[in-house]
Amino acid sequence: MAKRRITQETFDAAVRENVEDFEMDPDEALREAVEQFESQGVDLSCIVKAVPAALSDCQGEPTHAILQALDSLRKGRDSVSLTGMTEEMKRFTEQCSLGFAQRYLAAQKDAYPIILSYCKKSVEEKEALVTSLSALAALTDGQPDLLDAEGRQILLEAFKKFQGDSLVTRVAICVVRNCCLKHEQNRQDLVKEGVLPLLTGAIIRHTAHAELVKEASTALRVMTFDDDVRVTYGHAHEHAKMIVLEHNGLKVLIEAAKDHLDNPPLLSELCATISRLAVRNEFCQDICDLGGLKLMMTLLADSYESADLIRQVLSATRAVAGNDDVKDAVVTAGGVQLIVMVMNKHMSNPAVCEQGCACLSVLALRKPKNCSVIMEDGGALAAVQAMKTHPDAVNVQKQACMLLRNLVARMRNYCQPILDMGAEGLIGKAVQRHQDCSDVGKAALRDLGCKRWNRGNKRRTETRRSAQNPGAASLTSS
Repeated sequence: MAKRRITQETFDAAVRENVEDFEMDPDEALREAVEQFESQGVDLSCIVKAVPAALSDCQGEPTHAILQALDSLRKGRDSVSLTGMTEEMKRFTEQCSLGFAQRYLAAQKDAYPIILSYCKKSVEEKEALVTSLSALAALTDGQPDLLDAEGRQILLEAFKKFQGDSLVTRVAICVVRNCCLKHEQNRQDLVKEGVLPLLTGAIIRHTAHAELVKEASTALRVMTFDDDVRVTYGHAHEHAKMIVLEHNGLKVLIEAAKDHLDNPPLLSELCATISRLAVRNEFCQDICDLGGLKLMMTLLADSYESADLIRQVLSATRAVAGNDDVKDAVVTAGGVQLIVMVMNKHMSNPAVCEQGCACLSVLALRKPKNCSVIMEDGGALAAVQAMKTHPDAVNVQKQACMLLRNLVARMRNYCQPILDMGAEGLIGKAVQRHQDCSDVGKAALRDLGCKRWNRGNKRRTETRRSAQNPGAASLTSS
């Protein structure tokens, strides 16, 4: 059932009542109001849970710091120079960064048109533009619906005008990312109006600025999301194809990664974006041809200490291995040994175990020779160990079951060695404990030739046949 919502004014009135009528001190009044509404099932995620400044002084109407900053911007919009409002704009940005409730309250009080007017006036002044765009980025974080046609026009105008300036470019990219996350229409509109070449161009032009490259990579990845629940069918696939075919996105990202081999956070982001672009068989091959596969193998070998980076590298390797030729290239390059090595290194990390099992599962699919390499290099044993280590991690259990099934689907001689590792009991527990593991776990047990499961399956089959043909069942029983 959906939770109830209240306005900020209602919440502030409750705090005021606790102070004035029940003689509580402000902090106690605030705690009491929060407990009161939460006990009634009220959603307070959009409420600023702070003592209003004027209430603390016991005078005037209750207000909050975010509204005070917004009020200053509203009053100075027409009467003060842009330079004179810099500090007020920064104060507003800092208040927005405190949490979603502050941003939501500001938006409810018409902050968007006020901030947009400052962006529009500061298009010719770089310093003022950075400040106003920073405020817009802070305000739109989690509120992509705020962006309108005028906002898109001003944003892209600033982006194009200051393409050579890293500060303006980075802040503009932040606005693009915030306004496209979970908002399909904004994605489509910005793509139509030319944001993709601006993003790829920013990576090329400012490749030495690691944080800017990271932001641009994130924005490109967001363009391939299908995360807006209000839209039945998005353009994620089309956007990915455009980034690759029209804007040379794969080469841009891979070259950027080669320039920052000493920056794990950036490499993680670039690998995450590359994996989102591997949406077609030929794109997977392109990644390999452009040196992306060699890069991934190098990262697995040289950066195995960073669990976050390893997880993203495994995810990207899994994505490009959707191409059968790339599968063979991964194995030939020693990828299986590297994957098993990093899984054993980070066995306590469920995300690494999940991606490692998934990657090996893809390499084993329809590839008997690859299955042999995986078995020889300890891939099955690593999967079994991952199941033992993370019994409550449903995705680890699921991916491990898929790997074990793929290993024996065309190589029955591996059934007994895998069963000797204790796979049957682990898979059985996964099926019982996790509903999402039911189908893949039972399929793994079947292909492993587990007699207990096969007997149960045979009885169920005979029961269904008897129900469909009672006469035949009675003759059989007689």
